[in-house]
Amino acid sequence: MSVTSDGRKLLRLEVRNAQTPVERKPAWMKAPVRIGAQFREISALVESADLHTVCRSAGCPNIFECWEDREATFLIGGDQCTRRCDFCQIDTGKPVELDRDEPRRVAESVRTMNLKYATVTGVARDDLDDGGAWLYAETVRIIHDLCPGTGVELLIPDFSGVPAQLNQVFEARPEVLAHNIETVPRIFRRIRPGFTFDRSLDVLARAKAAGLITKSNLILGMGERRDEVDEALEQLHAAGCDLVTITQYLRPSARHLPVDRWVHPDEFAELATHAEGLGFAGVMSGPLVRSSYRAGRLHAAAVAARPAPQSPVSGSSGCPIENPNETAVRSELRSKIAKHS
Repeated sequence: MSVTSDGRKLLRLEVRNAQTPVERKPAWMKAPVRIGAQFREISALVESADLHTVCRSAGCPNIFECWEDREATFLIGGDQCTRRCDFCQIDTGKPVELDRDEPRRVAESVRTMNLKYATVTGVARDDLDDGGAWLYAETVRIIHDLCPGTGVELLIPDFSGVPAQLNQVFEARPEVLAHNIETVPRIFRRIRPGFTFDRSLDVLARAKAAGLITKSNLILGMGERRDEVDEALEQLHAAGCDLVTITQYLRPSARHLPVDRWVHPDEFAELATHAEGLGFAGVMSGPLVRSSYRAGRLHAAAVAARPAPQSPVSGSSGCPIENPNETAVRSELRSKIAKHS
């Protein structure tokens, strides 16, 4: 019987995946490793405050760069998800009891780290009556209360499309409401069986209708075709998505979905140009880009693209958010794409 290191029996899908050896990465998939003072300080803080971060749980390749620059993404709701996506490193299982003190600890860490912009995401909690909506909303509210100068990006599951749960989260007024579609419709059900493509688009449309800046992510290298990526971008924009990140799939382990292809940096640059042409306010596209990478800069791009002048731009908490010239923002985004090329 095949089991994981913690004794869990492997799913048949995981056994089948494991028959394909983990792929060798191309040269352009190397991320800089800088274990400096800032990285060590943030690492110690996360451990001492008993926090889960996506940076570690999801094996993000930018952890050294982001933490050294004092940027981090927080994972709430524990480190066990009630759903299983074939690309995701976060474990599937029975989550622990809801920790109602977690929003305060996250907010205090944001304050201690003196972050200008914090990204918060979490696992799906289908075991809870509200799907975890209170936890997501309360985390935003307390960060706004304790850190009035900090913008908050909230990356959420779909809450099974329940309007009351979505509205509870929207009413917390994060500066950006993100929900990732991750892949194209043809292979969506196979890769994300707990979600549906149309429902994910509906989450973004509802968030946009609620007056929020919206964001999503597409992962390449999981079996999609280029024309399908173009179409998915068009569908995202039509649903009201303001910001988009486009990334390369990195296989977390042998039991996860094998990599279908390594997308060349030139294709990422082409997709960035295509997405900008569709009208997205901010685009980040590159092999090592992740959905929360340089999230504050994408938010600034969305603010700059809004037709009504807002000076200074403020979140619901009254915190000032930088409103740079749109041309300068786009120039910086392009430099980030080139960096990963």
